[in-house]
Amino acid sequence: MTQIRDAAAVRKACDRLGLNEPVEGEVKLFSQTVSGLAVQLAKWRYPVVFDLATGESKFDNYQGYWGNQQHLDEFLQAYAVEKTKLEARRKGYSVTERSLEGGRIQLSVNLGD
Repeated sequence: MTQIRDAAAVRKACDRLGLNEPVEGEVKLFSQTVSGLAVQLAKWRYPVVFDLATGESKFDNYQGYWGNQQHLDEFLQAYAVEKTKLEARRKGYSVTERSLEGGRIQLSVNLGD
């Protein structure tokens, strides 16, 4: 699974998907309390909480009854796209993005001359 370690990319992924801003702190899931950066996915009973130090994610979607796994997969894809764009731009590269069929995304990184 994708490791989530960059708060800026999490925020950009939330913006991209029209989700509320992530919230840092302690969050109660069904059977445990966890700390990290919490993202409330659409129609999920509990948020997904990312520990940026370890890259781990914690969530309780009760095998899909409390949240559709597809929504988490879409978030992880958005995070990966935004993280790639941030890193490329940090190095002075330009990035173009193209949507492909089936929800896939193609990124092209231009390294210059």
